[in-house]
Amino acid sequence: MRKPKNHICKWYNVCPINWFTKEGKLPKKWIEEYCLQANPKCVRYQMEEKGIFHPDNMLPDGTIDPSL
Repeated sequence: MRKPKNHICKWYNVCPINWFTKEGKLPKKWIEEYCLQANPKCVRYQMEEKGIFHPDNMLPDGTIDPSL
């Protein structure tokens, strides 16, 4: 059985990564590799699901981008 090509993360519309990408502050690779694939390796997603605070400038791989 094939995985849907674009399975969007349930947090996509409220995620700062989406906003930063639309503003041109981050490359589209972040939303393509994480948000639009509902990538379970997304640290932001994992923390959101557990109700754990995480800063807006934390990338999906868990690194902090101080330029954001």
